[in-house]
Amino acid sequence: MPHARLGNGIELAYDTFGDATNPPLVLIMGLGAQMILWEDEFCTELAAAGFRVVRFDNRDVGLSTQLDQLGVPNVFEAMQAAFAGKPVRAPYRLEDMADDTVALMDAIGIGRAHVVGASMGGMIAQTLAIRHPDRLLTMTSIMSTTGDVTLPPATPEAMRVLLTPPPPDREGNIERAIEAWKVIGSTKFPLDEERMRALFDRAFDRGYHPDGVARQMAAIMASGDRTAALHAVQVPTLVIHGDADPLVRVEGGRATAAAIPGAKLVIIAGMGHDLPRGAWRQIIDAIGELAARARAA
Repeated sequence: MPHARLGNGIELAYDTFGDATNPPLVLIMGLGAQMILWEDEFCTELAAAGFRVVRFDNRDVGLSTQLDQLGVPNVFEAMQAAFAGKPVRAPYRLEDMADDTVALMDAIGIGRAHVVGASMGGMIAQTLAIRHPDRLLTMTSIMSTTGDVTLPPATPEAMRVLLTPPPPDREGNIERAIEAWKVIGSTKFPLDEERMRALFDRAFDRGYHPDGVARQMAAIMASGDRTAALHAVQVPTLVIHGDADPLVRVEGGRATAAAIPGAKLVIIAGMGHDLPRGAWRQIIDAIGELAARARAA
């Protein structure tokens, strides 16, 4: 697994799919999620659609740098402060994670890229469009939101999944992940439990690091509402959301699309807070159509 050494002392693990001469497409994963949640076959299909696909582990997850020296924030206090409109103290913010992405692009020789983010990764992609619009060809935000705390919250069941610490042992951790997926995942697309179990098993071996998840969550809470800044975004944008998402409700996707001038909104019936195989074709086709429109503009 190659690593890119960034100028800020962080190293990000990454890999690539497809022809290196194709337009680059950078995938950014969500809270506590390793890059392998962009499944190999999904990346292969994107590469077949004409992209050079790059996926990576964010800071504090998987095989990238873990920032334990920064301490473990109190997630409950961070959430309370955010919902009360008070400043949130965090070891870093989404802006820092967006800057990591640009530094990764620099390290592997990418000037401009199509950027696709899921959940927290969508928030990072939005932040890139705000801070580094010159580095983006297009931006796709999947199952994400603007940071506006007045939007409908997660369901109580999904919130419990988010805030309940997973067991530290391998089997308990994997079983907990499967049960969580049943709560937050799609309703229309059946869960392939065997496939997901193998994926979570692989993730546990690559890097189980709950303290990093707490720091990432604090980063989300500390980064505030992007709505006003998104009004100025001129990057060609696609917003994809499932209407059955119990964790980041579909209103978050609608608000994201409404905030960005000219953004296209795609609502996928029955999709939850996951990337079900049955929705891959629709997602990949929409990303490809966005790239084609941007080239033609």
